[in-house]
Amino acid sequence: MNTSDGWRPRRVPEARGRAGTPRTPIDYAKVGRSSVRRRARGMTPSEAVAALEGAELDAHLARRDEAAADDGGRRAAELAEWQRIVQLLAATGGPYDPETDAVVQEELAEDRRRQEAEQQRRQEQQRVADRAEELARLGAAGRLDRNVPSQAGDEAARDLLDENRDYRTAKVDAWLARALADQSGHYADPAARAAAVGSLPVPVRARAALLAALTRTGSPVDGDLEFVGRLALADPAATNALAAWLETAAAVKGGTA
Repeated sequence: MNTSDGWRPRRVPEARGRAGTPRTPIDYAKVGRSSVRRRARGMTPSEAVAALEGAELDAHLARRDEAAADDGGRRAAELAEWQRIVQLLAATGGPYDPETDAVVQEELAEDRRRQEAEQQRRQEQQRVADRAEELARLGAAGRLDRNVPSQAGDEAARDLLDENRDYRTAKVDAWLARALADQSGHYADPAARAAAVGSLPVPVRARAALLAALTRTGSPVDGDLEFVGRLALADPAATNALAAWLETAAAVKGGTA
């Protein structure tokens, strides 16, 4: 069964990307509404009524065609759009112009907003991926140290490496813990440190807490201090308890002095 513009309903396939990954499915109802608006451009009220009657007849005949029923909702959307345009022209007198149709213009504006948001999302994804690769490369080369300042979004870069099971994640974890303990770079901001509580893994936060506590006791904390990382991985709760005990001891010592 063909519609008045020559479009033939067909089964809606699952939209897939080139490599078999899911992509945004086709909105057949939206396609139908756009088709109606193109055909309705310049129509008078009486012409729109005639077009609506034709769409209603097509819809009635299509009920006998099983294949036409599985059209992704396009036919129903076309019929509803003809009805809306007829009502609009009855109030305005026509001719129909999508550029002065408030409903159409709002839909277009919403499409633009979605496209801009999607573009920003993809740009942020790329930024995180680039930063993750930079940190991993520096870590593998032994150059991820205090000379590399932490940045906003480094937690997401770290998570990406972890999702990819990158062996260099451990280097990045050690660097993040050190930056958090030192309150350097991005973590100089108290709000960033507070946010790290919900964005960094527990062992990384425990490692940072112990490093910070050791610093306050006056102990030398230069170098990798690998044992701190091992403690934090093995038992974060005990590591935090040790950090708290050291903080208390340092406070008592300072008060006594």
